Amino acid sequence: MPKDFSRTTRLGEQIQRDLAQLIQFDMKDPRLGMVTLNAVKVAKDLGYADIYFTVMGAKGDSDEADEAAIQKQASKVLNDAAGFLRGELSRQMTTRITPLLRFHYDESLLRGHHMTNLINKVVAEDVARAGKPAKDSE
Repeated sequence: MPKDFSRTTRLGEQIQRDLAQLIQFDMKDPRLGMVTLNAVKVAKDLGYADIYFTVMGAKGDSDEADEAAIQKQASKVLNDAAGFLRGELSRQMTTRITPLLRFHYDESLLRGHHMTNLINKVVAEDVARAGKPAKDSE
């Protein structure tokens, strides 16, 4: 019977929990908004951990230029603080190796929101067409 969770998966979940607390309580950078860690993928050799995050305020009423600036700034702040976060993480975890942290903005939520808007638009157009009789059928 195969294992349900590999070591890298379990380690990724632990890193995600610990990093979320570290970012929320220990980072004092005012440029960093509310960060949500969506996923952590750890390499098989435990050398690297790719952390995918989103930032509160990156999606909403602001225009695309503001969103891009918020994303870029948050990515820079987190990648600059990766050494500090790795050190704090190594103090909390009991593993022999603490992976290097690489932060990436998670665009899957934005793509999903965009796809939902497209689907809603097509459905609304379909409903509008269904209400009108077609010219060819008369």
